[in-house]
Amino acid sequence: MKEITDEPQCPVSLLDGGTALCDVIDNHIQEQTLAEKNAFFVADLGVIMRQHVRWRTHMPQTRPYYAVRCNSSPAVIEVLAALGSGFTCSNKFELELVQSHGIPSEDIIYSGVCKQVSHIKYAAKNGVDLLVCDNEAELRKISRCHPNAKLLLQVSTEACNPGDEMGMPFGCSLKDCRHLLERAKELGVQVVGVRSHVSSPCEDDQVYVHAVSDARCIFDMAEEIGFSMSILDIGGGFSGSETQLEMIKCAVMSVVDLYFPSSTGVSIIAEPGSFFVSTAFTLAVNIISKAAVARDCQDQKENELSANEEPAFQYYMNEGVYGPFSSKLSESFIAAPSVHKNTCRDSPVFSSSLWGPSGDDLDLVVDHCLLPELNIGDWLLFAHAGAYTLGQPLFPSTDSTPPPVYYVISSRDWLEMQDTGVTSETMLKNFSWVPYFLSSCQTEAALSVPA
Repeated sequence: MKEITDEPQCPVSLLDGGTALCDVIDNHIQEQTLAEKNAFFVADLGVIMRQHVRWRTHMPQTRPYYAVRCNSSPAVIEVLAALGSGFTCSNKFELELVQSHGIPSEDIIYSGVCKQVSHIKYAAKNGVDLLVCDNEAELRKISRCHPNAKLLLQVSTEACNPGDEMGMPFGCSLKDCRHLLERAKELGVQVVGVRSHVSSPCEDDQVYVHAVSDARCIFDMAEEIGFSMSILDIGGGFSGSETQLEMIKCAVMSVVDLYFPSSTGVSIIAEPGSFFVSTAFTLAVNIISKAAVARDCQDQKENELSANEEPAFQYYMNEGVYGPFSSKLSESFIAAPSVHKNTCRDSPVFSSSLWGPSGDDLDLVVDHCLLPELNIGDWLLFAHAGAYTLGQPLFPSTDSTPPPVYYVISSRDWLEMQDTGVTSETMLKNFSWVPYFLSSCQTEAALSVPA
């Protein structure tokens, strides 16, 4: 199987009915037994397709604009583009990336609130007209650098979790909207809609209800001032769970139908990110060092264990918070991994913490979990690893190269994509669809590429 590179052709392995994702992970781990044992991702593109089906089922009125900052993998962009998604980009790099995949400029939102002048000019030059704005300083920059811009006025929403720093409100307040609308009118900048800022996973449907209600007030203000707005963006915050999506459908869509019936001609959009990619990616990391420490070190010297004390273990992995686990720096929760080795059901488990390789006190990925005793060279698997894990390392340690991604899709999902017309010429050109072969140490299986 080929390693993913930045080349236009992206290898995607086709799996037959007898090959599961765990077999692919096993195979790559086996291949690295005598190699460097570098971390890697395995991504199932069929999961992204099924998540899109869930979205269409629960939110048929709402077009998704995928938040590229969540995961900018080329295969993710290609699949979502083929599925009909738009894209939300927060900076020039993401704009260039999305446009390099042939995404039409009208399907792109430039969402960065604090934009560099050069980036605004880039958007103007390349026909990206839909921009987000929430303050007068940005409004004036946009009026000078992108006179053809169409603005979404970003309005703050209530934090989903008051203790979550990522849930801090962004955007202008409802009472400041009239001032910004009046300034936009004076500057000759077109305002076409409202964007609600909901970023962290939100389980409170009332946040969305209030956002839609506020948007109705702003639409009315805009009409008084002379704008005819046509876009309602209910923002992000979609965790990917069926329960949350059903909750939003029941609570929010009825309010949308009340305030923005189809007769108004208002387009309803949203910005899911983690929803599409979180469960599609699995990250495999290797244990590179370990230490046994006292479970309660407060009264111990040099972490020495007493004769009858059960130890706790500190394990050091070859990736940490300055790489794929960077979301931990923003206090995001990292779930405990599974262990990739056969252990007896009654094997003892020990209090364990998982650290990255930097030696930095901040490089703590999981501060407490129960694991059997591990050895150097063992592998851990982190499921739900598709969101905010694939950017460039924040602080390179010994290896600054991000872990490679091995893309797979089952033959059933591939055929379903073809049958429903999802595959596009761009996908077929940019992807290298290849049959997957298990290594000789495992069961031999080959897949004939579907015609």
